[in-house]
This record gives sequence, structure tokens and C-alpha cells, in this order.
Amino acid sequence: VQLQASGGGLVQPGDSLRLSCAASGRSMSLYTMAWFRQAPGKEREFVARFSRSGSYTTYADSVTGRFALSRDNAKKTVYLQMNGLKPEDTAVYYCAASGRCILSSPCRSLPDYDYWGQGTQVTVSS
Repeated sequence: VQLQASGGGLVQPGDSLRLSCAASGRSMSLYTMAWFRQAPGKEREFVARFSRSGSYTTYADSVTGRFALSRDNAKKTVYLQMNGLKPEDTAVYYCAASGRCILSSPCRSLPDYDYWGQGTQVTVSS
């Protein structure tokens, strides 16, 4: 599967932004779809993921209550709605897919994921 992330930009604190991850190739239902982010000088970290079926979502504590996943299976696209953005949300955001994750496993680590998009920059600054 190939992944293309988009939707990043420069916003002010408190603003909202929606990222998109378009998948091409095989059906998204074959994969666990996730978002990671990497801030300058820091390691890439887990943000949120769907279960393979898309029925369940998991979020990092730092974004719970502010970020929300959604998906359009017909368009093979996963969305990350980001509300109440903070300067500490500034990062390059990457979408990722895994054919190996199962529902009972955390799947929050980079090695869990086989496919990565190119990343989209999100900058939150006044």
C-alpha cells in the first residue's frame, strides 16, 4: 500500500486542522492505519490509530479529547481532525499502515508499521 499525507499548514494556537492520508493499492481494511508525528529534535511518536476494521480507535494521552480519527473506506482515506492545537503539536505528521497489528496489541511503535507516507508539516505558532 502507498500512503500520501496532506493537509498540514501554519495555524495559531487553538485553531483546528484536518490531515488526510490517502491510501492506494490494497483495501484499507487489510491494515491498521495510524498517525505518528516527529517534532524537531525529538523521536517520532505515536498519535492515534484505527483497528484494522476501523471500529476502534486509540489515542496518545497528549491528544486525547482534542484529536479525532475518521475514515472514508470508499475513498481509501483516513483523516485526523486536530482541534485545540497547541505549540507543542508542532511536528511533521506521518500516516502509517501495518498488516501485522492485531486489536489486542498496542501497535504504538515504529517497528509495528510496514508502510509510511511522506509526512506533512504542522506548525502551531502565534
